[in-house]
Amino acid sequence: MKNKVFYSIAIAFSIFFFLGCEEENSIDQPGKLVPKTVDQDSSIPSILINGTQLHTEVFGNPNNPMVVFLHGGPGSDYRSSLNSKQLADDGYYVIFYDQRGSGLSKRHNQNSYSIQLVLDDLTAVIAHYRTSNAQKVFLFGHSWGAMLATAYINSYPKNINGVILAEPGGLNKKLLDEYGKSSRKLNLFSESTSDLFYMDQFLTGKENAHEILDYKMGISTSFSYAKGNEEGIEGPSPFWRMGAAVLNGFIDIAENDGFDFTTNLSQYKTKVLFLYGEKNKSYGLHFAQKEAAFFPSSEIAEVKGTGHEMIYFKWENVHPIVLNYLNDLK
Repeated sequence: MKNKVFYSIAIAFSIFFFLGCEEENSIDQPGKLVPKTVDQDSSIPSILINGTQLHTEVFGNPNNPMVVFLHGGPGSDYRSSLNSKQLADDGYYVIFYDQRGSGLSKRHNQNSYSIQLVLDDLTAVIAHYRTSNAQKVFLFGHSWGAMLATAYINSYPKNINGVILAEPGGLNKKLLDEYGKSSRKLNLFSESTSDLFYMDQFLTGKENAHEILDYKMGISTSFSYAKGNEEGIEGPSPFWRMGAAVLNGFIDIAENDGFDFTTNLSQYKTKVLFLYGEKNKSYGLHFAQKEAAFFPSSEIAEVKGTGHEMIYFKWENVHPIVLNYLNDLK
């Protein structure tokens, strides 16, 4: 943690230096604080769909059953979940994409986001990569991505052939609040909190100042793996770039409008696989059972030796569970 403090101070000093230099060194310019997005760097693999540009990668035979991976956040990216590309070696066509406004995908204004918009994005991603109407489509979601997968089958229960949900934070506003109270406790006097607030003295950004806000969000991720965290996260996992505007946009939606992704789940008859990490004290079997109860058919599996970031830290334990589920529905 001391190294992190030193790093933060060094960055803050550098920012002051840049602010005093010529315009070409402005921190608002692409690539100065955080990596460029796909609309700023044409070398990054991407697709144009539904009025945006998304960072994407695909693995495997395009004619095999499709697995679309949905990363956490909102505002994270798929980099820490690339272990699951191993499913391509198991006979699946694996699709990764940074969701709208996340990772290396194009940024949009905070007030432009809606649940229906990101559902439409997912529909467009599937349509872009699907090679035939007979090709089966599976969703594999982690955290927020598992919530998004649930929202999708709640709206389109006949479109998806199977769903893997790795610790969705809450399938409605009530459950999300319940999970949040136990998993995201903020100690205002901790060293990690002080680091973040220290940086806030030097870096401030307006609502859609994406470079600055994404940088600050990246620093704040250290909260999630602080020593003794309730979610059992072992340490840092890699990411390209956070998306602050999309996160804040969905926070506003949740707080002002609420949400409920469970209203039509009784129509989804296919068995759903729930995964939870052995070391996540905030989730566990009890919370998994609460969420699984909304589905007519479900399977709950514990992933040994890990917490919330199971796909990065213990993919070797996740892989056989996921593969067995997919092969049963293949």
